[in-house]
Amino acid sequence: MGFYDSLEPGQQIDSYRIESLVARSGMATIYRAVDTRDGKVVALKIPHPGMEADPVLYDRFQREASIGEKLNHPGVMRVFGDEKRSRVYMVMEWCEGRLLRSILDQGRISQEHALHIAVRVLEALDYIHANGVVHRDLKPENIMVDANDDIKLIDFGIAGDAAARRLTYAKITTALGSPNYISPEQVKGKRGDSRTDIYAVGIILYEMLTGKVPFTGSNPMQVINDRLLNYPTPPSVLEPSISPQLQEAIYRAIEREPANRYRRASEFAHDLQHLDQVGVENRPELNEWKKRRSYLPRKIAYYAALALIPVAILLCMVLLSRH
Repeated sequence: MGFYDSLEPGQQIDSYRIESLVARSGMATIYRAVDTRDGKVVALKIPHPGMEADPVLYDRFQREASIGEKLNHPGVMRVFGDEKRSRVYMVMEWCEGRLLRSILDQGRISQEHALHIAVRVLEALDYIHANGVVHRDLKPENIMVDANDDIKLIDFGIAGDAAARRLTYAKITTALGSPNYISPEQVKGKRGDSRTDIYAVGIILYEMLTGKVPFTGSNPMQVINDRLLNYPTPPSVLEPSISPQLQEAIYRAIEREPANRYRRASEFAHDLQHLDQVGVENRPELNEWKKRRSYLPRKIAYYAALALIPVAILLCMVLLSRH
């Protein structure tokens, strides 16, 4: 392990003194640190040495820093730039709190709590969307919740920036979000827009209210196929206290076709804050959710056809030999 993979409390990078290791990922290590110039506590995200040699990962890291530096909103973790550094790393706002994932690991949360968090997330999304940024990897692991239930969106590693080169996006299409929260258009290899994030919030709200994700499977591909082929169990079946209006708002957010979803995060937030104004549709989701479709018949037909090819070739050879 190199020096930057094994920093210990008390060691220093430029003006930042390491206090503790916070987390490791496949791309970087995050430390809690103190800026010795003013005593401010920050988070340092230091890429692993091998990452800088990988142009795709390095580009992703640089893009995350660039996006973070231009955003300034209470619901978005800030990234601080504009200083000379001895190597590549990010200096980020230190956020107290817990990941939403750690909260959901204890089970579903109350409706009041869930709606509060969802609205705060949508307010932050409304801001970043207005600034030309789409998160594209929104999930409970990327939402910090503090003691007052205020939130911070974190990890813009695969975010889309209207000012960024499309080439950068194309290089990382294999890492577009978690299977549980990825939108249908991302599954199909499309870039995605603000409605991609709205879809993810709908999935997260479903999970907060019911304790379950709407689409499941024994592996990522099965989860993705379930999303493309089937309707989820109505949230009110899993949690009867969910009103038809709240259920309708969730359905509008997780429509398969982006054109049928809320156009803006603010519209979704408005409905969650004014559920009495939400009209309820007679949706096929409410009647057909028990019908489970699968790619299995198509897959069987495909492999059967492949198996018949050698037989057909052999038959042709026999017929030709007789002539």
